[in-house]
Amino acid sequence: MTSRKILVIDDSRVIRVRVREMLPPGNFEVLEAKDGLEGINLIRQELPNLIMLDFLLPKMSGWEVFQQIQQNPELRKIPLVLMSGRKEEVVEKIQEPFEHFEFILKPFEQKDLIGAIKSAMAKSKLPSRNTTTAASNITRSSAAFTTGTAEMQIMQQKISSMQAEINALKQQIGQIVAFINKK
Repeated sequence: MTSRKILVIDDSRVIRVRVREMLPPGNFEVLEAKDGLEGINLIRQELPNLIMLDFLLPKMSGWEVFQQIQQNPELRKIPLVLMSGRKEEVVEKIQEPFEHFEFILKPFEQKDLIGAIKSAMAKSKLPSRNTTTAASNITRSSAAFTTGTAEMQIMQQKISSMQAEINALKQQIGQIVAFINKK
């Protein structure tokens, strides 16, 4: 019996299979949807523990799926990773910083996927923007501490990701220099 469900909504079978293969083996079930309509129906039926959502989808766009998720308080709590090959299309609809979900640029490597999932999980625990004034006044100090801790974790993950990218670029530059020196 699986205890965690991950829903991958992408019209590309290659991406859905790639995500499934990149996930560490464990006690979870990977559900797949090939379009936005199938995806939103599976979200409502299965209430997954994580949603990986392509932004450009047939039948119902990732943007429309995102909007429906945001309108439902129960679904809004589910960690979300938006995927797209072109970040500018996402930023056009949703302004950065992405405070309550994570974004990953396609194509991606396993370490990037795992980092995005961890970040989405941390962000999903952040207080919602739709809290009432009374509740926010009561919990302001503890929420500030929690938010600060979660934001720190997110920043550390981003720094680690950026450092990995820098190291990869250094390696590529070293290879280019070595190639040029041979000539």
